[in-house]
Amino acid sequence: MLELLFCSLLTIVPDYLYRRYGQGKRLGKEITFYSVWFELRWGITACLMLTVGLITVIFYNHPSTTNATLFFRTVPIVPEVNGRVAQVHLGVSGVVAKGDPIFRLDDSRQQAAVETARRKIAEVEAGIVVARAEILGDESKIQEAKSAQQQAVDELETKRELRRRNDDIVARREIERLEVMVAGREAAVAAAVASKETTQVRISTLLPAEKASAEAALAQAQADLDRTVIRAGVDGRVEQFTLRVGDVVNPLLRPAGVLIPREAGRSVLQAGFSQIEAQVMKPGMVAEVTCMSKPWVVIPMVVTNVQDFIAAGQFRGGEQLLDAQLVVRPGTLLAFLEPLYPGGLDGVTPGSSCIANAYTSNHELIASGKLSTTRSVMLHAVDAVGLVHALLLRIQALILPIQMLVFSGGH
Repeated sequence: MLELLFCSLLTIVPDYLYRRYGQGKRLGKEITFYSVWFELRWGITACLMLTVGLITVIFYNHPSTTNATLFFRTVPIVPEVNGRVAQVHLGVSGVVAKGDPIFRLDDSRQQAAVETARRKIAEVEAGIVVARAEILGDESKIQEAKSAQQQAVDELETKRELRRRNDDIVARREIERLEVMVAGREAAVAAAVASKETTQVRISTLLPAEKASAEAALAQAQADLDRTVIRAGVDGRVEQFTLRVGDVVNPLLRPAGVLIPREAGRSVLQAGFSQIEAQVMKPGMVAEVTCMSKPWVVIPMVVTNVQDFIAAGQFRGGEQLLDAQLVVRPGTLLAFLEPLYPGGLDGVTPGSSCIANAYTSNHELIASGKLSTTRSVMLHAVDAVGLVHALLLRIQALILPIQMLVFSGGH
């Protein structure tokens, strides 16, 4: 309507003024309803053509869309193991901080595994104490074996000395018996020393390894026990949490609820523009939005990113060939918009539907001086007609609550 009124000022209105005051024709006399088309046919035709051209220029160079939403990420609340709920820490909804417990599964089996691992560690520690006591016993046996060995050696030396002085005093068989006794006593000493070294190896190597294995088993059991308590991974709010004691949850088939991160949907707005505007939409463009959850407010935004793919063309490899006619609706060009000023989206509820305008700016290109005069004037005109689109957005922001509450039964 605004475009039609503007174009009529350049065509129909001058045509009428000329016929009214230049030719002296009067409205209702010479200019009647039946003669309007014949009298103003050139003006009406030119007005319609200019209107169509102006609308095309405005909507192409200053894209607009009603497919703008503050999308937000949700985190499913799922346990790592199957189990039956034993305790719930929240109601239907509630605010949680990172690490806060949400609910707990039955942990009797995990508690038993932890206790078993602790008993195993205590058993190994007791084995170390016993082994140290055995070392004391082995040292006593070594001392006893060395004493018996020394006694046998002394007796052997005495017999040899006596035989050296007189062969008839000590029989040769006696000397051989004592030599065998000394060798046996030396073997007893070696056995006692080997027993001590074996016990020392048990204390320094085997038992510490068994203790480390038992501690690892305890850590594993404790980790399994900790997994029975499901905690919040991020700061946020739990919504529609209907899980109660006695329910069975499954990480694959039955999530327990949804956690919405605190900053989700608070900083970036996603808008889907028409594909025909792909050559116009660029990062850095100034934009404006108005949202249903914050009526009568126009929020200045800036385009920070434009997705380089259109979702309508995606497919997943499988056993069937893709048929292009399956894409019934053309996809939109996804653009990411952020507030131009801090706190711009304050008061806008995440998930809210919005209307977005983006504006093309050719100021830098015009100021570069590389364009001809004609092209500079055309680009000035393109930038100027963005005012019409901005005015349309403000009119939409003004009538949106009335349209939703009164005319569409949105109440």
